[in-house]
Formats: sequence, C-alpha cells, structure tokens
Amino acid sequence: MKTNLKWMWLPLLFLGSACVQKAYRKTVVFTLHTENQKGIKTVGLRGEGKPLSWDKDTLMNTLIKDSLYQLSITVVTPYKFGEVKFTINGDFELQEKPNRRVEFAEGDTTYYEAVFDTR
Repeated sequence: MKTNLKWMWLPLLFLGSACVQKAYRKTVVFTLHTENQKGIKTVGLRGEGKPLSWDKDTLMNTLIKDSLYQLSITVVTPYKFGEVKFTINGDFELQEKPNRRVEFAEGDTTYYEAVFDTR
C-alpha cells in the first residue's frame, strides 16, 4: 500500500508545475502623431491588461500640442504581444477594424510609433 501512495503524488506534481506560465515585465513607449486631427482636447490609449483598460483612456503626455503625444507603461504579462487602440477626445481610431498588435521586443523596452488612423 505504501508503494501506491508514493506514485499517487507524481501526477499531482506534474499538473501543478505545468499550469504556471512565465511572466515578462515589459515597458512600452508609445509615440502618437496626430498632425491631421482637429480640436484635440485629450489623447489616450486603451488596451488589454493593467494599467490599460478598454473602458477608460490612459491619457498620453503632450510633447507637441496637436501633433505629438507619448506614454510609457510597464506591464507584467505571459504574452509576447499586446493589443491597443488610440483615442482622441474619447473617440477610438480604427473603428470597426482590428486592434493594433504590439509585438514586445526581446529586451525590456519596446518603442511603438504610430499615426492616429481614422480610416
């Protein structure tokens, strides 16, 4: 009977270790060009996973008013990419189109540069 109990633990050890995914700490610096947009009050970013949300803008910092905005975020994720959309005055870009896919760089920091897209 002792032999059977000894082997019972082996599958449990395997199952417990198989469910854990490695998490990556990634910093992403987003730079957004908005030269062709009018009446800009706020520029934001929405996406999956903290600190981002699809329900609320994470506001971007103004580098050049009505022209260039930037935001740096750090995420801890098991994925090697993230999905986002930019907003101006709370309105999404790329309406009815797929999200932007941001592939994380091999290093700690990814630089993502884009132009606000209303098409």
